[in-house]
Amino acid sequence: MREKAHDYHIIWDECLKIIKENISSQSFDTWFAPIRPVGLSKHVLTIEVPSMFYHEFIEGNFWELLKTAIKKVMGTNGKLEYKIPISTTSGDKTSTMTLPTSTVNTVESQNKNPIFVQDEKELRQIPNPFVLPGIKKLNIKSQLNKNLNFDNFIEGDCNRLARAAGYAIAKNPGKTAFNPLFIYSNVGLGKTHLAHAIGLETKAQFPDLTVLYINAETFIQQYTYAAMSKSINDFVRFYQILDVLIIDDIEFLASKPKTQEVFFHIFNFYHQKNKQLVITSDKSPVEITGFEQRLLSRFKWGLSTDLQIPDKDTRLKIIRSKLYNNGIEDIDEEVIEYLAYRIVTNVREIEGAIISILAQSSLNKKQITVELAKQMIDKFVQNTAHEISVDFIQKVVCDYYNVPVNLLFTPSRKREIVHVRHSSMYFAKKYTDLSLAQIGAKCGNKDHATVLYACRSIGNLIATNKKIKEDLNNIDKILKKS
Repeated sequence: MREKAHDYHIIWDECLKIIKENISSQSFDTWFAPIRPVGLSKHVLTIEVPSMFYHEFIEGNFWELLKTAIKKVMGTNGKLEYKIPISTTSGDKTSTMTLPTSTVNTVESQNKNPIFVQDEKELRQIPNPFVLPGIKKLNIKSQLNKNLNFDNFIEGDCNRLARAAGYAIAKNPGKTAFNPLFIYSNVGLGKTHLAHAIGLETKAQFPDLTVLYINAETFIQQYTYAAMSKSINDFVRFYQILDVLIIDDIEFLASKPKTQEVFFHIFNFYHQKNKQLVITSDKSPVEITGFEQRLLSRFKWGLSTDLQIPDKDTRLKIIRSKLYNNGIEDIDEEVIEYLAYRIVTNVREIEGAIISILAQSSLNKKQITVELAKQMIDKFVQNTAHEISVDFIQKVVCDYYNVPVNLLFTPSRKREIVHVRHSSMYFAKKYTDLSLAQIGAKCGNKDHATVLYACRSIGNLIATNKKIKEDLNNIDKILKKS
């Protein structure tokens, strides 16, 4: 054994470092963070796990990784044993049992950590996959984040339909045509926020309903344990007693036919009993792959709605809301506009940028100015996939020519306005992947022919007018730096 590893706390900390490098942060927090080392005898390290469930799941899913970590830290003679608290029949005392490693197939669980369900006629005892202590159905923890509510979910054209459908569900869960509600979008656009908001509002309107939020990865882990312990029926029954099930990132069930089979039966039960399902994904039901066709068809039974990249006005609202929630009320409007024009990819990127700016301002006691925002955004964007937006292009072009942005969207035929409008279309075609029709829609609802004419016109001016060529080169440099 290594000299530095005499203390069992040090040994376990070294093991955790190895484990953490090889699994996701969510798996680490779920399965290893609750474990604590309790002793060391010769070459045997003893760790205490919360329940037999933990012991069996770790042995069944992470044993090879755990064995590698133990051998690397303690040497080839290193061994591991578990200490597991066992509730006594009196309910107010606990004892412990000690198990060596790799006994998952021979030792039966002696503590199911049951959840007591208040039925209309009787109390039933069903194992809870969340491993909560024995509680009544009405007290099942919803796993909802109270900070992700409708009050701070900023509405815009990009999310109005999804938000309205979610709010309607919260007012009448299981009784609307939006069952299931299937919300899809790219990352960072608010799927998880909206899912939590629906759950929180439902609980506020109907405190007696049992609402549960769960990520699909956790659902898969629970099913895996249920299959190992031959308790799939209990697993399904647990989910059937809920009133509203919100399952996030359903795409993780792809290419997992057995888990899909179980979810298929849960889905059917919810639909038959008018229980509410809310599902999120990074793809629409039409685009998602690795799922059985019968399950995909059910995803389309209710409403499928997407969340899009927030437009400029929505981004302005989001930034103001984030700053206000962080206690920043007195800030130059130019800073807010700069952020709204500069960061366009998703809401998460906006949040990250604001946090960076606030941290820099607070640590260095600097006032939040456009210059500070530019410094931080430049660093932030270096590590973030960035896309120049039509909004940003329009602002840069208008600032260069000292023309108000709003004039681009008027029917004005003044030469200077037309030139700025055409220049904006020209750079939008150069720096974005949008079609001519999409560019026209963002430049005053012009058609694709107008955009094509504008691009050709600017190209001719570059070839024949040195002053315009110099101006456009200067604008191009500004856009490239962004």
